[in-house]
Amino acid sequence: MAVDDQSHVTIGDVLASGEFRALWLAHSLSIVGDQIARVALSVLVFGRTGSISITALTYALTMVPALISGPLLGGMADRYPRRRVMVVADLIRAVLVLVMAHPGMPLPAVGMLVVAVVMLNAPFNAARLTALADILPGDRYTVGLGVTNTTQQAVQLLGFGGGGLIVATFGPPVALTLNAATFVVSAWAIATFVRSRAPATASDGRKGWLGHSALRGIRTLWRDPRLRYFASLTWLYSFFVVPEALAVPYTTQIGASSAAIGLFMGIDPACSAVGTLLITRFVPPDRRNRLLAPMAVLTGVPLLCFAVQPGLPIALISLGLTGFLSSYMVVAHARFINTAPDDQRGQLIGVGTAGLIAGQGLGILAGGALGELLGAHCAIAICAAAGVMAALVTIISGTASGT
Repeated sequence: MAVDDQSHVTIGDVLASGEFRALWLAHSLSIVGDQIARVALSVLVFGRTGSISITALTYALTMVPALISGPLLGGMADRYPRRRVMVVADLIRAVLVLVMAHPGMPLPAVGMLVVAVVMLNAPFNAARLTALADILPGDRYTVGLGVTNTTQQAVQLLGFGGGGLIVATFGPPVALTLNAATFVVSAWAIATFVRSRAPATASDGRKGWLGHSALRGIRTLWRDPRLRYFASLTWLYSFFVVPEALAVPYTTQIGASSAAIGLFMGIDPACSAVGTLLITRFVPPDRRNRLLAPMAVLTGVPLLCFAVQPGLPIALISLGLTGFLSSYMVVAHARFINTAPDDQRGQLIGVGTAGLIAGQGLGILAGGALGELLGAHCAIAICAAAGVMAALVTIISGTASGT
């Protein structure tokens, strides 16, 4: 029997690796810190400007640059030792966020620093995912990626919920300083517990910047209808992330306290973690595949109630239902990975992740513009309706192409 049989790989096997635990800790800390920073930046910008569109623009700046930085900087993970790439990226981000935390920093400068921090996410994540493949060969990589993706949703709740309380109690500068501290601890964990390995170019002899970019992955994804279908299903979430960006304006609009901001932003990832656990633990694979399309369509439906500007309890229930239904993404992601050719799997994961992050940023920009014109409640509802329609089009197109 094959040694890499999936039945032989358990979560315990993956957690037994000290290098994996270090990467898992670093990734979790980065997520917590980033979510705290998003809450802090939203409060800071909305407090200074009172503008919904500028607040959404600042939030989008934490995502949109990935569209450029993924292809441009992702290849650094192959050109240089991956541990070094992660540690240097963490330390530079820590310095940039500390500068951002200065109370007198002008908002345009804050925006530029946000872009710089997000640009550095690309080489860090590319190095993290490729280092994970080095640490966990074969099916251990798939299990390790599943553990990381599942816990990511749970720690988002900690970051959003804790971020709301920290900002309400201490203010945005303290919250941003804590974000910088998470980068420092992440760098320490990686430098201490992850073994240094030679860069990939030393072993495969690839030359030139384009050889390390995502261009080949983009071409493969575009030409393969199955890859396009599964990637598109994950990118649909770009329509449903809008409530996070409009949390401050919406909670202000309904008269909720600052502490409610964290709950508003965190209920979706919390319920997504529960849904992911249930669908992967208790639903058989064939049934999961059958649920993929209906859940993708239904994910945005609960958000349609925002058209009537519900109070905080109904809003949280709606956000929670959307988060729970969005657990379909773990199925779409797994199908995407299994469909990808072995020799491009990591590259295609990077392209898919960059597409999702960039799509979320663009969705938030659209939501902010709509919010400025019609109010935060209408913006959330309109984007949700657009997401439901996009899901229907994606599924019909996928069925027509035999996916």
